[in-house]
Amino acid sequence: MLAVIAGTGLLPKEVCERQARRPLICAMEGSEPDCLDAEISFRIEHLGSFLARLQSAGVTEVCLAGAVSRPPIDPTAIDAATLPMVPVIQAALGSGDDGALRAVMGLIEQAGFTLRAAHEVAPELLMEEGIATAVQPGALDRADADRGAEVVAAMSAADIGQCCAIRARQAIAVENTFGTNWMLQSLSQRPDGQGGILFKAPKSGQDRRADLPAIGPQTVELAAQAGLSGIVLEAGGVIVLEQDEVIAACDRLGLFLWLRAS
Repeated sequence: MLAVIAGTGLLPKEVCERQARRPLICAMEGSEPDCLDAEISFRIEHLGSFLARLQSAGVTEVCLAGAVSRPPIDPTAIDAATLPMVPVIQAALGSGDDGALRAVMGLIEQAGFTLRAAHEVAPELLMEEGIATAVQPGALDRADADRGAEVVAAMSAADIGQCCAIRARQAIAVENTFGTNWMLQSLSQRPDGQGGILFKAPKSGQDRRADLPAIGPQTVELAAQAGLSGIVLEAGGVIVLEQDEVIAACDRLGLFLWLRAS
């Protein structure tokens, strides 16, 4: 049986809708899904008890899907089943995004569950390599895509994001802790006018079972508002939510969508 620990955004809903058998939907308090109703909610201070509950329910596989925020820990609320996990949880909350995810995933695996990636249980979330839109990237766009791949690789070392905006081989914005939408909105008053691309790819060496980058229709709208010419995604490395709507929005707004080989 599959359990989905669902965060915010469209991803948990799309993952659950693609399952032949309805998974058990769970959520961490403070990061409840906005597109689904969770059947089980848990506090980080009760992680051990929550995992034991999943075992009792017959869960064998766990999928992490959606955005979550780092919760504060109330030491007085930690239960006995979670107490042995406290050093790992505290270290995770004080590390970068990748480190935090790896630590939590390790605890889940140590409890006997198999971790399944969102795109593993719902492979349709990944689009095939190629250009999906009527508008095609030009030579300058392709050069910007090469530069975008270099920038995201450099960002990976600092664990600060999975995307950037590039124009004329220069980074005009990079993703930080506030996310892709905030980055795109920061370009609404860009002084260099129009043009450039949004480039998005997983971090180098990232564990792809969780936190794989994703886009949806809102990403397209914000990219157009930012004056960008198109969106470049690493093929096989970025989830595309509501794919028909994404392609339609790109065509309507005159953007290209290119799934680029890594």
